[in-house]
Amino acid sequence: MVKVAPSLLSASFNELGFDVKTVIEAGADLIHLDVMDGVFVPNITFGPAIIKSLPRTEGVEFDAHLMITQPENHIDSFLELELDRISIHVESTIHLQRLLRKIKNTGTKSAVALNPSTSLSSIEWVLDDIDMVLIMTVNPGFGGQQFIPAMTKKIELMKEMIVHKGLPIEIEVDGGVCPGNIRELTDAGVDIVVAGSAVFGKNDYKKAIDELKNPR
Repeated sequence: MVKVAPSLLSASFNELGFDVKTVIEAGADLIHLDVMDGVFVPNITFGPAIIKSLPRTEGVEFDAHLMITQPENHIDSFLELELDRISIHVESTIHLQRLLRKIKNTGTKSAVALNPSTSLSSIEWVLDDIDMVLIMTVNPGFGGQQFIPAMTKKIELMKEMIVHKGLPIEIEVDGGVCPGNIRELTDAGVDIVVAGSAVFGKNDYKKAIDELKNPR
C-alpha cells in the first residue's frame, strides 16, 4: 500500500499545528514540509522555527523538502530539528554528494529531489548515498497544479535503475496526485505520494487519505 504524505503547503497557515494533528489522526504516514525561499522557487513558506513548533507523533515521519538555494548554508538548522527525511534538490547545490552524506551521517534519511526537466542521469552517482528519490511531477513552487503525464515514464525508469542496482531506495512523487492517477503512480513504482489539495482541499481528511491508499 502506498504511503501518503499530506503537504502543509496546502494547509491553513493560521492553524498548522491543528492541521498536522488532524491529518495524523486521519491516517497520514508522513507530514511533508515544503520549505521555500522565494529564490529557488517563486514562493516563500516557512523555515526551522515554524517546523520546530509543530506537534509530532511517534511513527509519523517529518519529511522536509528543501526548495532553497545553497542548502549547504542552512542544513545545520534543519539537522538540529531531528527530522526523519530531508530532500535536497540536485539543481540547488554543486556539492550534492557531500550534503547527502552529511545528512545520512546524522541518522536522518537522505533524499534527492528532481525537477520535471532534470534527467535521472544527474543522480546516478549519488544513489549509494540516499534513501529516497523525490520526483517532482509538477514544477515546484505552488500547490494545486496538474500532474505532468510524461513523469510516469520517468518514475518507471527510476524504478528500473533502483532495481538494477539492488538498492533499498524509496520513490516519492510530489505534484498533482489525486485518486484518479494513484494506481498509475503505484504501478510505475511509487512508494510515497505527497498530497496537498487532494487532502487539505477536502472536508473529510480521513476519506481523502483512504481514497489515495485504496483507489477504486
